[in-house]
Amino acid sequence: MINVGEELVASYFQYIRGCDFIQKHLYTDDTHGEIDVVGINLKENKLYIAEVAGTFTTGLQYAKKGRPNYAQKLTEKFSRDIEYAKKYFAGYDRHFMLWSPLVKGGSNRGLAYDQLDHIKNIDLNIRSKYKVKIEFVVNERFLSCLNEMHAFAKSTHDDLECPVMRVFQFEEWLTKHVSKRTAIGLATR
Repeated sequence: MINVGEELVASYFQYIRGCDFIQKHLYTDDTHGEIDVVGINLKENKLYIAEVAGTFTTGLQYAKKGRPNYAQKLTEKFSRDIEYAKKYFAGYDRHFMLWSPLVKGGSNRGLAYDQLDHIKNIDLNIRSKYKVKIEFVVNERFLSCLNEMHAFAKSTHDDLECPVMRVFQFEEWLTKHVSKRTAIGLATR
């Protein structure tokens, strides 16, 4: 089944960040893990590695024994990602990202359920261990990236191959078409 979140990130890497190569679900034997999305921009010598997490109702959703486990789980995933990138992409400008559409803050259930606090802990853990900054594409930043993708879809007449980008393109061109028809009184009921 298609993972729409990973498709969005792959599309962002391709169309917005100019990546020449995209790999989803990269299994790494030496680190015994899986990276959600990898993008390589050859012209700029940049590597993008993204983990994609979360759902629309619960936000980040890692748990261990029924308790939130976001910081530990994602720190482990990013640690493996960083080790992999250091080994195979030493000469690249490396960017590590967490993409999640909804990351919830402040909970009446306590600090253990404050997802924004957990991503702060992920940041602290990774910075202290690797001196690497994770880019958190969450909430408003996630929406901003979607808007960039919509703007790109609106700007081109090319048939975009990615199904997600093609849907954005349909939406943008249909909106333009309908608004023109409405403006001259040709709207249909």
